[in-house]
Amino acid sequence: MARKDVFANINSAESPRPERKATPGYATRGASRSMISSLGELAEKAAKAEQILQGEAVVELDPSLVDASFVSDRMEDDEVALAELVDAIRERGQDTPILVRPHPSADGRYQVVFGHRRLRAAALLARPVRAVVKPVVDVDHVIAQGQENSARENLSFIERATFGQQLLDLGYERRTIQLALSVDAPMLTRMLSVTGRVPARVVAAIGTAKAIGRDRWLELAQLIEHPDNVVRAASAIAEQGFAALPSEQRFERVLAQLKKPKAAPRRSGAVSASTWQADDKALTAEYKNTGKSFSLSLKARDAGKFGRYLSENLERLYQEFKAHESQ
Repeated sequence: MARKDVFANINSAESPRPERKATPGYATRGASRSMISSLGELAEKAAKAEQILQGEAVVELDPSLVDASFVSDRMEDDEVALAELVDAIRERGQDTPILVRPHPSADGRYQVVFGHRRLRAAALLARPVRAVVKPVVDVDHVIAQGQENSARENLSFIERATFGQQLLDLGYERRTIQLALSVDAPMLTRMLSVTGRVPARVVAAIGTAKAIGRDRWLELAQLIEHPDNVVRAASAIAEQGFAALPSEQRFERVLAQLKKPKAAPRRSGAVSASTWQADDKALTAEYKNTGKSFSLSLKARDAGKFGRYLSENLERLYQEFKAHESQ
């Protein structure tokens, strides 16, 4: 019996496929999102990914002949998890082959569709990598890559959102991106609203933030929309010791910086205040100067008389002032 073509309906507009629902875990916050993620959902994705390999011939390839995918779905490797994978393959071999396609622009080379970590583990062990070689067009490549990787490891919200943003930047339709991420249209909109507002350099500096869910990333995105906060975020990631913090703490540091009350604006002009006293101490004057205004207060038994004298002679005094300034 012929093997079912798992890519047959990916691009068929007539195929009455029901809309995929977003993974329920993204509706909650923080670490609880990972704790209550649907195991059935992951199992379904894994089954779809495994279908691609069923009935295909497995070959052994030199890891040095295999290049990475043209789009990355992980922001950084989990070195602890990679070390565990290396130990497992060393002890019992590579259980599941990776999927590669003939390189679209380099004869004699291959490009990973999925299985980047298994490829890296084989390279570290200096042994061939078990692989299925299959011609795959770009659109099917990204769908298979996204679904297989989300099945094998529940990537963080920002990793999935960043993968979606990369696909959007490469010109893929939203429906294709939804299939790759196994999300519905509203969830994809939320993902892209984060990556569209938070500068890529800030996302890269924060990292995977595995325990930080959708809602908190949306909060950060809303705060960073203000131009002043973009500068504050850039200042936070540039602080000494920032890069050494765990990813979740880096997120918290940036968010806390954006939520700090802004300092009250400084008054444009400096205020100077002083006093003057006549030689005979019969009259005291207090004045304040802001540059745009000048106030004078007279204190003495005859302050009223002197004040009237000043007011009656303001024109003369002003003309003398102008003559003095023009010299």
